[in-house]
Amino acid sequence: MTETTTTTAKRSRAGSVVLVDRMCEKRVTTRTKIYDRRVPGLYVSITTSGAASFSYRFTDPAAGKQRTVLLGVYNPETFRVDDARSKVYGLKALDPAALVEQLRQTKAVKGKHGKTVAEIIELRIAWMQGLERKSDGEMRPRVESWSNVASHLNRFVEPRLGRRIASDVTRQDVAELSNDILAGKFGVPSISNARHMRRAVSGLYTWAGEAGRDYVPETCRPCYRLPKLPKEHARKRVLDENEIRTLWHGLDRTDLPWDRRTRLAIKFELVSMLRSRELLGAHRDELFDLKGDNARFDVPAKRVKKRRVIEQPLSSLAVEIITEALTSDAQQFVFESPAIKGQPIHRTALATALRGRPDKELPGLCKVLGLKPFTPHDLRRTAATLAGELGYSEAAIAKCLDHAVTKDDGEKINRVTGVYVHSKRMQQKRNVLDGIAAEIKRIIAEPMQAVDQDELPLAA
Repeated sequence: MTETTTTTAKRSRAGSVVLVDRMCEKRVTTRTKIYDRRVPGLYVSITTSGAASFSYRFTDPAAGKQRTVLLGVYNPETFRVDDARSKVYGLKALDPAALVEQLRQTKAVKGKHGKTVAEIIELRIAWMQGLERKSDGEMRPRVESWSNVASHLNRFVEPRLGRRIASDVTRQDVAELSNDILAGKFGVPSISNARHMRRAVSGLYTWAGEAGRDYVPETCRPCYRLPKLPKEHARKRVLDENEIRTLWHGLDRTDLPWDRRTRLAIKFELVSMLRSRELLGAHRDELFDLKGDNARFDVPAKRVKKRRVIEQPLSSLAVEIITEALTSDAQQFVFESPAIKGQPIHRTALATALRGRPDKELPGLCKVLGLKPFTPHDLRRTAATLAGELGYSEAAIAKCLDHAVTKDDGEKINRVTGVYVHSKRMQQKRNVLDGIAAEIKRIIAEPMQAVDQDELPLAA
């Protein structure tokens, strides 16, 4: 890396500058050193990433060589220019031999635990992205949800703590960061973001402290016994019959700003009870017996939250939606992207369509149809509620949602039994999904009613 030096230790006093804090915060295109006129030997080294570290250069009288002691990383709140000067004054008071020994120890610590939080975040993300063979035989990233973890580390942790030496980060630092997220200093206040940030940091330090890496001391646990976060309120948004009717018929309008396949996918989430990520990647090869009595959609493990294959029966209403979405024999993905031919709709497309794109002046479907906001996941909850009202058992509904079954007809299932019983309960699931389809057909067949905004349940 090229390096620019403002002055050297042996240059005259007139050739140096009086080091001030704002100089440590300047942006540079090459690594730059700025020496202090007030304290000979003290300088700050600024990298292109913006990290600034103080060092003290002196002459070892025994060896006749120049040595350098790392003093610390600049932090406008905890370690500034005056702090670095004070540290140099203390070092100058030491015996030269003791100072050399301290330098030796500092170098050992720097090599072992001297990485910044930003450096460890970069290493962690690269490791998570590394490919490994999964149980289904495919090569995929070690941590398949790495992008979500990386998002929380890059959005919240790196801007605040990135320049700090990782081993210097304390519980107080993470607690303050949590409080700032809750206070809305990073955008909209969010308990969920604070919780995910803490989980990402905990995973980061656990990984960094493992044998073989040892980027931080084993005792460095900045997420240990943090103050509890406020409780997140359970989402309870369920569409009532009139809202289902309004949504279903509204999605058939031809004047909407969102493409037809995206709107069909919204319908499909309601009738199939699958998650958006699971259904949007639907491929022809994953559909079976569409023209028979046992239509089925097999979702591969790589798209399923719990990484297990889902064999989901398809009701006649679900088959109708798939048939309309497949407009040609050449189309491989059921919900093909309107922007990228041969690729499925993006996994966030349904949420975006319902919410809208203010940056592109695209109104959301909820607003266009006069519905109070809801998310794609609320459609799963709505379908489950319909099934419950129709009298289906919680166990059968849980199977349709791909949830763990803990009770069957009110009886608690032993955990060991759950391990040994691998039945997909296809007939139970088919009965539930056929029942939901019949109920939706009944609802949409009734006359439309005006939507009373005051009586609609609030969005979660």
